Amino acid sequence: MKQVLQHLSDGRTEVAEVPQPAAAAGCLLISTSRSLVSAGTERMLVEFGKAGWIDKARQQPDKVRMVLDKVRADGLGPTVDAVRNKLDQPLPMGYCNAGRVIGIGPGVSGFTVGDRVASNGRHAEVVKVPVNLCARIPDVVSDEEAAFTVMGAIALQGIRLIAPTLGESVVVTGLGLVGLMAVQLFRAHGCRVLGIDSNAERLALASRFGAETVDIGRGQDPVAVAEAFSRGRGVDAVLIAASTRSDEPVAQAARMCRKRGRIVLVGVTGLSLSRADFYEKELTFQVSCSYGPGRYDSGYEEKGHDYPVGFVRWTEQRNFEAVLDMMADGRLDVKPLISHRFTIEKAGDAYALVGRDDPSLGILIEYPGVDGDRVTSVARGATSAFGSVRPVETGTASVGFVGAGSYASAILMPAFRDTGAQLRAVVSDGGVSAAQAKRKYGFESCSTDSGDVFADAGLNAVVVATRHDSHARLTIEALAAGKHVFVEKPLCIRQDELESIERALENVGSEESQPLLMVGFNRRFAPQVVRMRELLSSLREPRSMVMTVNAGILPANHWTLDPDVGGGRLVGEGCHFVDLLRHLAGSSITSYARHGDDSASGVGATLHLGFADGSTGTIHYFTRGHRGFPKERLDVFCGGRALQLDNYRRLRGYGWERFSRMNLWRQDKGQSACVAAFVQAVREGGPPPIPIGEILEVSRVTLALAQPVSG
Repeated sequence: MKQVLQHLSDGRTEVAEVPQPAAAAGCLLISTSRSLVSAGTERMLVEFGKAGWIDKARQQPDKVRMVLDKVRADGLGPTVDAVRNKLDQPLPMGYCNAGRVIGIGPGVSGFTVGDRVASNGRHAEVVKVPVNLCARIPDVVSDEEAAFTVMGAIALQGIRLIAPTLGESVVVTGLGLVGLMAVQLFRAHGCRVLGIDSNAERLALASRFGAETVDIGRGQDPVAVAEAFSRGRGVDAVLIAASTRSDEPVAQAARMCRKRGRIVLVGVTGLSLSRADFYEKELTFQVSCSYGPGRYDSGYEEKGHDYPVGFVRWTEQRNFEAVLDMMADGRLDVKPLISHRFTIEKAGDAYALVGRDDPSLGILIEYPGVDGDRVTSVARGATSAFGSVRPVETGTASVGFVGAGSYASAILMPAFRDTGAQLRAVVSDGGVSAAQAKRKYGFESCSTDSGDVFADAGLNAVVVATRHDSHARLTIEALAAGKHVFVEKPLCIRQDELESIERALENVGSEESQPLLMVGFNRRFAPQVVRMRELLSSLREPRSMVMTVNAGILPANHWTLDPDVGGGRLVGEGCHFVDLLRHLAGSSITSYARHGDDSASGVGATLHLGFADGSTGTIHYFTRGHRGFPKERLDVFCGGRALQLDNYRRLRGYGWERFSRMNLWRQDKGQSACVAAFVQAVREGGPPPIPIGEILEVSRVTLALAQPVSG
């Protein structure tokens, strides 16, 4: 299917062929009829992409600080690679979509196949959208009109924050799509409206919708006009829907308002505020968050947990419905806002228009002749080559990836490519990242259905690089299909999942005959860790090991902190360090304990490990350190000697006769060597690079350490 992508590295807009998404739990699958270009937001993305490195840095100073911290901690090389990979990932464009339901995922109620719906889906022939971000379109509302629903909800949410009352005087600054819809919605609330802009055509539309206007392009003073408009009292409220770097819209709003007036920002402006303007009038200033309550809440948007209507009357979805209702009864008229129409094939021309100064307003993208069944067959036929199956040659590693996120595309895929493995297939949930990986790394095919990989006789190894909650299921499916498995850590996030994996291994034969199961515990393959292991192997005494991890703070809503999705930080990342100490001890773990929380939201945890040979290990996993401090440090004491590893760049030895240091030009955490060992084992049929007993032991101990501490 066709989808519009934006390349942030150079600002290029592409209409790409990508795999069609499949219906998923809690989601609707929608065949798109119309989508609307958000000129303000999407213009900013285009301009950012076209900007040079220096201008990009100026626009995102917070990101620059993060980059500098990473340079200090990890070195210049890994940082440059990370930045380039981030900018190399194309961005799916659009969030205003109207179409027809062609598939319904498990757990969805209230919709049926064939329903016309408005959603925040992308510019694509078929979109998969969580149910709480969809609303049924009334029969009297056309698809063209319904494509404006999300923009209308943005305007409506700003108005709800202002909480206008009948007869109040309000100002709308910026008469783009959001501003012109806000004018109509304010009028529907019984307000007197003053619209401010410099575009004569938009001012004329505002007048048509019942507003008085100020043409700042002709030198009119908006503050003076607002004073007269409010009968000398000052306006009750200002909604700022402009997109500019200037501070003037906010400053003007403060000067226009009466005492205790309200200002809400739904656009983008400079925010160098004058305290005096706000202090003397006790003004209220608020920034509106997109479509309404529920925005950026993964529980609401991704998991479908609605807010009780008795406590949260207006959510994102209910705002969508309200906008559609007002379109249906004529109080919101968006037909005059349509300025251009382009077919999906010509979407690049639409973005060229957005990037110029040519007059435009509502730019619609049309998807002519789209039929649900036809789209399915065309999309899958164009992007999948699984029908041409050929047996895997002896001594060959033919690999299929399930998951094509940042880590997979930046680290794992180039590592597998560099081994000479055949990159057979790549699957991703949305399809865009899979299509990008196919182009970038030369995969033979891409898809959105993991079942294609497991059924493909043309590959013998599967890489599982999805979110943690699917690792166990996909690993079991791959083993059942007779595929070797490389699963990015963790192996699983629950004890029952681990038991299921153990049973799956038993069902596919003895340890000698079963497919390889490898977890991406790459630290043990780092060159400096390999050297540490060699040095320690000459000593018989127990080792005392201290691992210090400066893990850093994650946003509270980050998916890895969700116990049902990421399993928490100890399960998701702490397993690395349990495995590393297990490897260096060379002895099984016989005891373990945790002090502190599971690092999901607190200051961190300290883990204690005891080994059968008398070795001990302590892992300090902290989340409140500074980003500039090295992320990982390991100290090992044994037989009157010591080793200190600093962030996989510097290794120092104390008391060793023929070893004092091993420093690297760039950080090496062993990812490439880890992958190479797996590929070699697949090709040669040799023993697993990490004994399966150690993988299961480390997983079992990590899961136990992450359990809540009683009492």
